Amino acid sequence: MAGMFNQLGEKIQGAFKKLSGKGKLTEKDIDEALREIRMALLEADVNFKVVKSFLAEIKELSMGEEVQKSLTPGQQVIKIVNSQLTKLLGGKTTDLKLSGNPAVILLAGVQGSGKTTSAVKLAFFLKEKNKKVLLAACDTYRAAAVEQLRTLAQSVGVEVYSAEDDFSGGGVASTASTTSEPVQIAKAALSAAKARACDILIIDTAGRQHVDDILMEEITQIAKVSNPCEVLFVTDCMMGQSAVDSAKAFDEKLSVTGFILTKADSDSRGGAALSVSYITGKPIKFAGTGEKTENFEVFHPDRMAGRILGMGDMLTLIERAEKTADAESAMKLAKKLTKNEFTLEDYLEQMEQMEQMGGIGEILSGLPGAGIPGANKLKNLSASVDEKQLLHSKAIIQSMTPKERRDPNIINASRRRRIAAGSGLTVTDVNRLLNSFTQMKKMMKQFSGNKRKMRKNFPFM
Repeated sequence: MAGMFNQLGEKIQGAFKKLSGKGKLTEKDIDEALREIRMALLEADVNFKVVKSFLAEIKELSMGEEVQKSLTPGQQVIKIVNSQLTKLLGGKTTDLKLSGNPAVILLAGVQGSGKTTSAVKLAFFLKEKNKKVLLAACDTYRAAAVEQLRTLAQSVGVEVYSAEDDFSGGGVASTASTTSEPVQIAKAALSAAKARACDILIIDTAGRQHVDDILMEEITQIAKVSNPCEVLFVTDCMMGQSAVDSAKAFDEKLSVTGFILTKADSDSRGGAALSVSYITGKPIKFAGTGEKTENFEVFHPDRMAGRILGMGDMLTLIERAEKTADAESAMKLAKKLTKNEFTLEDYLEQMEQMEQMGGIGEILSGLPGAGIPGANKLKNLSASVDEKQLLHSKAIIQSMTPKERRDPNIINASRRRRIAAGSGLTVTDVNRLLNSFTQMKKMMKQFSGNKRKMRKNFPFM
């Protein structure tokens, strides 16, 4: 979730820098910092009631005796803000509460919020946990909605039930095969899920505005016939306050049990994420962090608070690394690093792994701004590196011979021209890559003599 909260995080961290060097904090110091935070939150489109309550709690705790007598009052205030920000985002990680045979999960949301994509991502997430999942296509209004669901679901090996299906041959009388009514489709899909011994049925519904009484009544009836154990409201992080208003309206009708944030990797201001949970009292359970099906994660309020305050999110980095790299490869890489034998082949392999982990921006956003030696150097080194440049780097390395990848020192002027022509880029691009690789090797060498230091500072590698 590198994009979301970037600007907000920078402004809040800037406000704290003014407090960090002071031996004693006055009420004026705290008020000035909170004024900056207030402006940052409002600019991020956070609900003004949420902002008012959030800052009032921080001020009360910051003026307490424990902070005033502390040797590091600035750090104590940051600790308080971290705690309150975690609370604002829901307080704790909340798992799905699955019950029933099958367990039914109903997805709701406004038009264009990303429900269909989220339905498939959630299905894939549960399939990876050895759950048998069936998707119900109850969006009969949007053109090609059912086809989109089928195409995405097929790519991850999950079945879809729609109005076109007839399960009567399997002993289930399909009432949906003769009608496109979403309520009947949901009812028939539930019967099909039972007949197929599915663990979970996920119902994808049509997007609707909370002012549309007819469609709101329809989704209420879908919930009535399917009896979901989870009603997840899908909200686009870029929608701002309108997402909060819609969430409240849906919650009144359906008793929402949690939220799925979409486009959490975008440059959205993040106001919806900082408001929906606090306003409704319901947790954010998942976040979509990219376009790929696997870009879907459990939402951790404490980790997100840490990212906003520049403390990083090493746990998420490690979890992603564990999914994308096997232990044997990690051991081989560690040995190469300690012996300073890191090659361009290893560099290429790491770039491919970074893509699977969400890209360079997502990885760097998980590194603390301070506290890990080398983290700031990494950020500065990669500040100008975008995903397009990584693709160029891959093309350049793939245009080299195996011998050149293992020993870049042999790459003379004529070889650079050949590599540039083979990758469709320029000699300048090739030089830039080789210089970047040399700098990285030098930085890695700083840690090569100390395995304990290496494990501590680069555990995700």
